[in-house]
Amino acid sequence: MPEHRRTLLVTSALPYANGSIHLGHLVEYIQTDIWVRFQKMRGHDCVYVCADDAHGTPIMLRAQHEGITPQALIERVAREHRADFADFLIGFDNYHSTHSEENRELSALIYQRLRDAGHIETATITQAYDPEEQMFLPDRFIKGECPRCGAADQYGDSCEVCGATYAPTELKNPVSAVSGATPVEKQSLHYFFRLADFEDSLRAWTGGGHLQPEVSNKLGEWFKEGLRNWDISRDAPYFGFEIPDAPGKYFYVWLDAPIGYLASFKHYCERSGKDFEAYLKEDSGTELYHFIGKDIIYFHALFWPAMLEGAGLRKPDAIFAHGFLTVNGQKMSKSRGTFIKARTYLDHLHPEYLRYYFAAKLDAGVGDIDLNLEDFTQRVNSDLVGKYVNIASRSANFIVKQFDGRLLGVDEFCADAEALERYVSDVEVHTKIIAEAYEAREFSQAMRKIMEIAAQINQYFDEQEPWKLAKDPAQKDRLHQVCSRILHGFHQLSVLLAPVLPGITRRVARELFGLARDFTWDDLDPQRFPRHLNPFKHLAQRIDSDKVQAMIDASKEDMSASPATPKSTGEAIAATISFADFAKVDLRVARIAKAEAVEGADKLLRLTLDLGGETRNVFAGIKSAYQPADLEGKLTVMVANLAPRKMRFGVSEGMVLAAGPGGEELYILEPHAGAQPGMRIQ
Repeated sequence: MPEHRRTLLVTSALPYANGSIHLGHLVEYIQTDIWVRFQKMRGHDCVYVCADDAHGTPIMLRAQHEGITPQALIERVAREHRADFADFLIGFDNYHSTHSEENRELSALIYQRLRDAGHIETATITQAYDPEEQMFLPDRFIKGECPRCGAADQYGDSCEVCGATYAPTELKNPVSAVSGATPVEKQSLHYFFRLADFEDSLRAWTGGGHLQPEVSNKLGEWFKEGLRNWDISRDAPYFGFEIPDAPGKYFYVWLDAPIGYLASFKHYCERSGKDFEAYLKEDSGTELYHFIGKDIIYFHALFWPAMLEGAGLRKPDAIFAHGFLTVNGQKMSKSRGTFIKARTYLDHLHPEYLRYYFAAKLDAGVGDIDLNLEDFTQRVNSDLVGKYVNIASRSANFIVKQFDGRLLGVDEFCADAEALERYVSDVEVHTKIIAEAYEAREFSQAMRKIMEIAAQINQYFDEQEPWKLAKDPAQKDRLHQVCSRILHGFHQLSVLLAPVLPGITRRVARELFGLARDFTWDDLDPQRFPRHLNPFKHLAQRIDSDKVQAMIDASKEDMSASPATPKSTGEAIAATISFADFAKVDLRVARIAKAEAVEGADKLLRLTLDLGGETRNVFAGIKSAYQPADLEGKLTVMVANLAPRKMRFGVSEGMVLAAGPGGEELYILEPHAGAQPGMRIQ
């Protein structure tokens, strides 16, 4: 047990309940889980909570598109998320949802405290409104050019290029991501959080060592721009919590999402008996840490601590931001097969291989990390299999077969008192170095040191040649000493790797060394070295590059399929297909939000199709029959599940159905006037 037992509450950012977990997400959850497991191994009281971020317009629109309730959607996604996290050995103490009674109550409480303290005000604002869908557009459903740096295709709340935040009405050349229509301006009463009320305390907190230096410096730039009131309300229709004193107004998802950390912890406290209130008080002796991506620093390092202070609650001790994941040096890509979902990875490869590779790349900074798949294969094969597992697989059988599994203690395999003292001192030194690296989130340093130790143990094995000692009866005692020392090293490595490889090291502890528990940091004490060894069982196998390729292929969207050319009048009817084959074709109603000629193409028009919450880019060979302006606003029918086709002018994400002999006599299919975008043709 440590001299001082710390009490920690740790969180990871909440995954949005509108899609699957992918490897980019896992950087954060693996990073947090390693740190939490280290703290628990050290004997600290550390609770790790998370939740699905379940509110907002995107979820509402997706549920409508699927013909289900938002509640049914988020419950389904939650099951998927939980399964993915569990299979990657992410050890949450509690995983909840922001759509919970705990979060409803805490959101209302914090809002009311802010309101009563004078930190909430109302104002009538001019807001983007979709005239086709008849709804106010959330920030993320408006795209345009950043008003600060001019970058194209940016969302309505923040720029991914320069990091600026702004009101969606400030975007240049905005379009609705729902319908493709140009938004119009409409007035609405909104509720605002007076962020500037907390400028002095935020300056002190953000510069007080609670953030990484590069994050603190970035916030300094935002302070220079001035802190503006934060719009915390959204108009119906909206999936979320209604503001207590404002019928028809809902909390913006970013208000109740971070409160979801506390809600998840409260849910944990209710079933574990922990004192929830104690964790919320300043100077309570508890510690609060958030792990987040660098893209959400503004919300966590300004809005969140200000909300907590205004509500009379403690602020985080630290916020740890990390960078993005690239694959093979580039942004993750569906066409290249490098946009890899968690489940796709799990279908092909061992989860702890990725945990180790990320650990070998992660440090305490906010720089991006790269998953180079060739390097990943080589490093796992070299480090985990060739250096770590290889130690036990080569030496365990000597102890089991020749000494009935009996291991010598450290004082027995060291030659004399001086050698023992030197050996124990070395163990203490490198253990301290690795513990400090884990604590500081310098995981890559820890992995390098661990693998240096593994290399030294393998070198010792090769130098001592136990396979030769085993053939000489006179060397039996020496064989016992050599192999016991090697397996003590393996035991030590297993304890040091336990935060990163919890599944493999659990098997080592329980199956190989016969413990009735998992490893703790105290097991690094040489005097706690187990004295019995069971027969070695296979722990890990080398990665076959074919499995990596199969994972890429499974992730890759087929860009080679070509849409069939519509048959002209008088041509023979094609061979019959089965009903089962026909049933695979997903025909959907689509609204042509935008149509434009394709420069350099004689027959093609580029159509932007609205599928009721999703837009597709489709190239259609109908230029001879239609003027682009005549198509916009029309309903048509498209094949929605046709594999994307890479063309010279871009990627076509489906096919519009048309009939006729060709030329000017070509007619797109139009459904009944009562049809709505996204409806499936039955």
